[in-house]
Amino acid sequence: MIVQRVVLNSRPGKNGNPVAENFRVEEVNLPENINEGQVQVRTLYLSVDPYMRCRMNEDTGSDYITPWQLSQVVDGGGVGIIEESRHTNFTKGDFVSSFYWPWQTKVILDGSILEKVDPQLVDGHLSYFLGAIGMPGLTSLIGIQEKGHVTAGSNQTMVVSGAAGACGSLAGQIGHLMGCSRVVGICGTHEKCLLLTSELGFDAAINYKEGNVAEKLHELCPAGVDVYFDNVGGDISDTVISQMNQNSHIILCGQISQYNKDVPYPPPLPPAIEAIQKERNITRERFLVLNYKDKFESGILQLSQWFKEGKLKVKFPHLRTMPQLKAMPAP
Repeated sequence: MIVQRVVLNSRPGKNGNPVAENFRVEEVNLPENINEGQVQVRTLYLSVDPYMRCRMNEDTGSDYITPWQLSQVVDGGGVGIIEESRHTNFTKGDFVSSFYWPWQTKVILDGSILEKVDPQLVDGHLSYFLGAIGMPGLTSLIGIQEKGHVTAGSNQTMVVSGAAGACGSLAGQIGHLMGCSRVVGICGTHEKCLLLTSELGFDAAINYKEGNVAEKLHELCPAGVDVYFDNVGGDISDTVISQMNQNSHIILCGQISQYNKDVPYPPPLPPAIEAIQKERNITRERFLVLNYKDKFESGILQLSQWFKEGKLKVKFPHLRTMPQLKAMPAP
């Protein structure tokens, strides 16, 4: 059986911007037989995530992310349906998900890396298992639970950068659900700001490409910032940290503004901002959701419940996988 896959064709360089030519689509033969413990699956959805930029480098700069190899199929979060099984936990027709799903139209996988998913939890929207009821949702929920120190009734203000993205759009909603009295998002267009405030329940939004962010933040967060859900790093985060309160907390989710730069993760703060962090006893610890696998099951159920009750809105786009790939010859 001939299937299509996406492989890493070249690396952009540690400080380079990715281009389409860094990838290549090719056709390969899928083995006719599968071994005991394996399944054959058809890919339905794939997730494209910011951390994948680091995997394009020979050295990811992190101890928990492995680099993609040249001329090898790339992988990430995926959802698919089992077409053939020789694993005791799975049968034909089961829907499954994995963090290590190859970008391939059909693939033979070891059943041990797969989790069965229940379409009823997402009202049939299987792609949500790669979003609100999946890794981004878990990252937002567990990040706030573990690093945000949100206490209902304590009148806390949360700021979210990258607020219209997969994690940010959920984090702001979850912040409210968990007890924050005010949530302000930072994003890059007027349309995104409108989405945050009119549909996702944010109290206010700032377009960082227009006007003075520091002034806007001071206006919209008059009592200062108690919790900062940081997706971007860089100048935006420096501005937010400068307005954070004593004993406040940073949820270090991502640093997307730094991913095309050769810097360690998490990137160090400028000396003046680091001084503010220390003087005000602001926590800023690396957060890795994979360290909390024992909370995944309860987290998925909570996210599903909020979604079904209409309390958690899902607005970010999903990528439908590869039905119409155009294969290119290998070099």
